[in-house]
Amino acid sequence: MLTPRDRIAILLHEGIQSSKGKTGLSLLRYSDMEIVAVIDHTCAGQSLSALTGINRDIPIVASVSKALSQRPTVLAIGIAPSGGALPTAWLQEVKQGIAAGLSIVNGLHTPMAIDPELQALLQPQQWIWDVRREPAGLTVGSGQARSLPCLRVLTVGTDMSVGKMSTSLELHKASLARGWRSRFIATGQTGLMLGHDGIPLDAVRIDFASGAVEQVTMRYGFDYDVLHIEGQGSLINPASTATLPLLRGSQPTHLILVHRASQTHIHNFNHVAIPPLPKVIQLYETVATAGGAFAPVKVVGIALNTFDLSESEAEMAIEQAQLETGLPCTDSIRFGAELLLDAILQ
Repeated sequence: MLTPRDRIAILLHEGIQSSKGKTGLSLLRYSDMEIVAVIDHTCAGQSLSALTGINRDIPIVASVSKALSQRPTVLAIGIAPSGGALPTAWLQEVKQGIAAGLSIVNGLHTPMAIDPELQALLQPQQWIWDVRREPAGLTVGSGQARSLPCLRVLTVGTDMSVGKMSTSLELHKASLARGWRSRFIATGQTGLMLGHDGIPLDAVRIDFASGAVEQVTMRYGFDYDVLHIEGQGSLINPASTATLPLLRGSQPTHLILVHRASQTHIHNFNHVAIPPLPKVIQLYETVATAGGAFAPVKVVGIALNTFDLSESEAEMAIEQAQLETGLPCTDSIRFGAELLLDAILQ
């Protein structure tokens, strides 16, 4: 629903410096759309580049009303509060935005398009796009993606929110730079908001989850050299159910393991320790192959998230991960994804 003419303001309260803002930060890092304002009352007036390392000269303002001077046409919800619903004060800002003529891109679990109060504020030219909606016409998975001729690279993680989407996007960008026919397959709201085709996997009923992944994989698998499939969740996280449908639906030919260098336990579950990386690699390769029911697939590289480390600390962490696993390792955002792409080719 977004067009190149749209001017986007991102609602990102308390998200610039926390994991709850990953949708908005990914829009800032990867979107080709014109983003004219970032709304975060905790960082208003500060430098976006200094806070995030994202090289975009966009003002950070304290409220939707302050963002209106930048003449946005769309307000994108860039935060994911616990429970999937906006706090009342921030919902009031969404209402202010609609009343001021803005359309809404909503990536939350809580739908807005069917809210009678919001609907009453919309003018004929305005719209609300609820990104997390199950596609029509889904069936159960069948494993048929294993017949595709293309490479299928799936990012898997030691936890949620460690950088799987960013790694897949960086690999996609590096593949295009080499002249490959490459396609990024979105499986979450952020990738869809960036304009990529795919599915909001966490909005799909579990019986149809692998079928939904399979359907979009089959859609492009004969026309591209490589599909970079955005990973979701983690087999280690007790709250996650998304990784297994991705493995079964996409039938990957290669896995890239994504890990946050400083993390030792599952976020919000301090009683669940992240196993040593070799054990995690063994887990993913074993589950992917399912005792020989499916083709063998290897973890061929490690994408290390070193955002909270200095450059020298990042280099040391990368070297340690390489020694620990015997696999190529890099931070694809910080140092580029070419090393991982080489590993896929080998």
